[in-house]
Amino acid sequence: MSSDPVSSSPVIKNKRSLSNQGTVVASMTLLSRISGFIRDVVLSHFFGASGLADAFFVAFRIPNLFRRLFAEGAFAQSFIPVLSEYKGRKSRDELIMFIQVISGDLMLAVFMVCLFGILAAPALILVFAPGFWGNEAQLSIATEMLRVCFPYLGFISLTAFSGALLNSFDRFALPAFTPVLLNLCLISAALLVAPQFDRPVMALAWGVFAAGILQFLFQLPALRNLNLLAAPRLKWDHPGVNRVRKLIVPAAFAASVGQINALVDTMLASMLMVGSISWLYYSDRLMELPLGLVAVTLGTVLLPNLSRLHAADDVQGFCRALAWGIRVGLLWALPAAVALFVLAVPLVTTIFFHGALTQIDASMAALSLKAYSIGLFGLCMVKIMVPAYFSRLDVRSPFRIGVIAVGVNIVGNLAMFTWMGHVGLALATSLAAITNSYLLGRGLVKLELYKVDFSFCIFTLKILIAIAVMVAVLLLLMPPVGDWFVMDTLGRVANLAMLCIVGGVSYLLILFMMGIRIQDLRYND
Repeated sequence: MSSDPVSSSPVIKNKRSLSNQGTVVASMTLLSRISGFIRDVVLSHFFGASGLADAFFVAFRIPNLFRRLFAEGAFAQSFIPVLSEYKGRKSRDELIMFIQVISGDLMLAVFMVCLFGILAAPALILVFAPGFWGNEAQLSIATEMLRVCFPYLGFISLTAFSGALLNSFDRFALPAFTPVLLNLCLISAALLVAPQFDRPVMALAWGVFAAGILQFLFQLPALRNLNLLAAPRLKWDHPGVNRVRKLIVPAAFAASVGQINALVDTMLASMLMVGSISWLYYSDRLMELPLGLVAVTLGTVLLPNLSRLHAADDVQGFCRALAWGIRVGLLWALPAAVALFVLAVPLVTTIFFHGALTQIDASMAALSLKAYSIGLFGLCMVKIMVPAYFSRLDVRSPFRIGVIAVGVNIVGNLAMFTWMGHVGLALATSLAAITNSYLLGRGLVKLELYKVDFSFCIFTLKILIAIAVMVAVLLLLMPPVGDWFVMDTLGRVANLAMLCIVGGVSYLLILFMMGIRIQDLRYND
């Protein structure tokens, strides 16, 4: 067995720049989000907010929820910190053995989950969408689609495992680009394959299945180039696996509070009028652009770097990296949240109001987008702050806070959905996100990992002033709400582009005039 530590490899010695890593991830994420918008434009055009669309979104959400819980959420958050310790303190042979055993155990676990999901599909549909009870046609098509979609969980879990490995070795671009393949598969399924089916919506389920296979295969060459592609092995008593296993259950909850809240929303929305699930889906998709570009990007680069700094006992570097992430998140997430609220109708009508989607559908989706936008900043801060806990192998604190956040969401949902409908569900999710982020931030301050000092307060004040100017400019230039429903597509696109450009420029210009330079927020470790 080699005694040379893995950390001596050239890959690890390369100088790291969180800013550069963030730029890479943000660029790839932007491609993913753009392709995602095209995907949703196609889906809304052909399927609108119909009962069939509701059935597909439920069938797709179930394996997607398990993916975020056990693959990207719990598994990645508990695996990467342990992997960082193996990289820094163990030999390469021990590292490879750890990777082999983790991959083998993961493959067995996801196979069993997928088998259960396929066999229990009707029951799962009723659990996740109880409002489908009594609607045999909708329940039947949703069950059939879930059985086709569920194997996606297995492939995408292995994809997330591969992506976590690549991220830990500073290979961020490929994992961030991989979701584009899902969007391309769904677009192709809707445009090319759907006409060949008696029930065209079934083509989307097969598109999800194909995407899982392609995403997994896509990352294998990169792992081979890093000499990390090793045959899986089963060994449940491996010490590294035991550490990951102890972390994974509370991490599953803590890392996926937002997804759990979205699940609760879907369950209650299935009891509302037809279209409610789709309205929430389309508005949530618009939230994904800033959430992905800001929060997911920062969380992706922070977790492996904070884990490395913690493993090296570099407390000062840890605090500096976390402070950098919070400031960058504040700079971009807060104006994005405000802009989504102000531009809700222009965004929904421009992107989704065509084909099978009606004016009522667009109006309803815009209302839930406004409610969601209230919690966008909180959602972003959660994605940024949770890695600070997980990198220190502390899953209990975010778990306890996550329980409180889910409780807030459930109470808010039950209090509001009967009289506010789907808008009440979105608003409860926002309140839960705000609660979650506040408690996580307070915990970091108590642990002395983050400090709210005078400079941060001045920084925040400058951002608020710039946002106020941006809002004034948008309200001054934005056409009346009713006009967006009668404009042609070209007119909506031109007006929305003008608003986004002028609003963005006004925000950055005011920041510049107050002395904030984007390059000043670059971080090098």
